[in-house]
Amino acid sequence: MQTTFTEKQLQDPAIKRSNEILRSCVHCGFCTATCPTYQVLGDELDSPRGRIYLIKDMLENERVPDAKTVKHIDRCLSCLACMTTCPSGVHYMHLVDHAREYIEENYKRPFTDRALRWVLAQILPYPMRFRWALIGAKLGRPLRHLMPDARLRAMLDMAPKHIPPVSRNDDPQSFAPQGPRIKRVALMTGCAQKALNTDINDATIRLLTRTGCEVVVADGAGCCGALTHHMGKSNESHKAAIANIRAWINELDGDGLDAIVINTSGCGTTVKDYGHMFRDGPLAEDAARVSALAMDISELLVQLDLPEGADKGMTVAYHAACSLQHGQQIKTHPKDLLKQAGFTVAEPADSHLCCGSAGTYNLMQPEISGQLKQRKVKTLEAKNPDVIAAGNIGCMMQIGSATDVPIVHTVELLDWATGGPKPPAMQQNRTVASNVPILR
Repeated sequence: MQTTFTEKQLQDPAIKRSNEILRSCVHCGFCTATCPTYQVLGDELDSPRGRIYLIKDMLENERVPDAKTVKHIDRCLSCLACMTTCPSGVHYMHLVDHAREYIEENYKRPFTDRALRWVLAQILPYPMRFRWALIGAKLGRPLRHLMPDARLRAMLDMAPKHIPPVSRNDDPQSFAPQGPRIKRVALMTGCAQKALNTDINDATIRLLTRTGCEVVVADGAGCCGALTHHMGKSNESHKAAIANIRAWINELDGDGLDAIVINTSGCGTTVKDYGHMFRDGPLAEDAARVSALAMDISELLVQLDLPEGADKGMTVAYHAACSLQHGQQIKTHPKDLLKQAGFTVAEPADSHLCCGSAGTYNLMQPEISGQLKQRKVKTLEAKNPDVIAAGNIGCMMQIGSATDVPIVHTVELLDWATGGPKPPAMQQNRTVASNVPILR
C-alpha cells in the first residue's frame, strides 16, 4: 500500500510504525475470509482491509475522527485472525492499537459512551472494585428489562451466579515445589480473573509446584493493562504495565526467574508486547526482558515432565482463545497436553473464529458479541462434550453464559488428571444466564 506521510509525521515513532504496517498491506483481501465482524455484518469497512483504509486516511491527514470511522474501528474485536491468515505479515494489532489511541485523544464520544468506558476502566482492572460491581449487577439483574441500553443489560448479564471468595493464593508470596526445584517462575494472577474465578490460579499453583516449580506471586504485579489498552487509554494501560515490569524485574534481579507464567491468554498477548510498547523509552531494556520471559501456561507445561494419563472416558471440546491461537500463535500445546493427560479432545468447526468476548467487547458491542457467542456455543455443543476447556477467562465467561456444558480452564483439567481435585465447575448444577440481544 502506498502511503504519503510527511517526514515530519514520520518522526513520531507511532506514525513510523503504522507507516511500516500500512506499506506491507497488498490489498489481497484474505483477511476478510477470517474476520468475524465481516462475516456477521457483511460490510467491507467492518473487515481488516476496510479498517486499514480508514486508519490510513485518518492518520495521514491528521484528521479529527468522524463517527463513521470510530464506529467501524470500535467494532473490531482485536481477535487477530487477520494476522494469522495474512500472507504479507501485516501487523494489524499494532495498527489498530495506534488508531484507538489516536481516537481516544482526538474524538469526543457521546456522553453515554464516555461514561461507560470510564466506568469499565475504573472497575475491571481492580479485583475488589470488580467484586463489588459483580455483586451489584447480580442484585440488579431482575431489573434488566428496565435498562434502556443493551450495554447496560450486558453488564448485568455478566455477573456469574456464584462469585467466588477471595483467594489468599493471589497475595504476594512464594510456593515451594514438591521435590527438587526445576524452575523458579512468576505467576501473573491478573485482575478480572481474581474476581470471576479463583479456581484457575489455585489449580495453576498446584500443578506447577507438583511438577517441580517454585511459584512466585510478585509484590506489585497486577492488571496487565490490556483492558484499557484496547480502549486507547494508553496512560492507564502503561501505568499498569510499568508496575508489572518493575515487580518482575525485582524478582528477576533478585533470586532469578526462568519464566513469567500467564494463564489468561489475553494478558499473555499484551505482556509479550511490552517490549514494543516501551521500545523508545527508559524502560525499553527491562520491558524487553519481561516480554522475553513471558509464557502461556501451556508453553511451560510442555517443557515439564507431566505424567501420561490413562483414558479418562471424557470428551473435552477445546475452545481456542483468539489471543492464544492468533495473538501468540499457540495452537497445539493445550490440545496435546489434554490428550497426554488422557482426555479425548474434540475441536469445533470454525475454531479460528472469535466467541465474541474480546475483553470488554461483549459489554460495549453486545449485539455483535451475542451473535458470535451463539454461533460458537452451537459448534462446541455439536461435539457432545462432557466439558469445554479454554485458556482465557473472558472466553469462559462468554461461552459459559449460554450453555449447560461445564466450562473450565485447561489447567484445571491437567491439575485434576495429575492428582488435584476435580474442577468445581464440573460438580455444580448450572443454569444458563440470560442471553444478550442478537442481531437478526
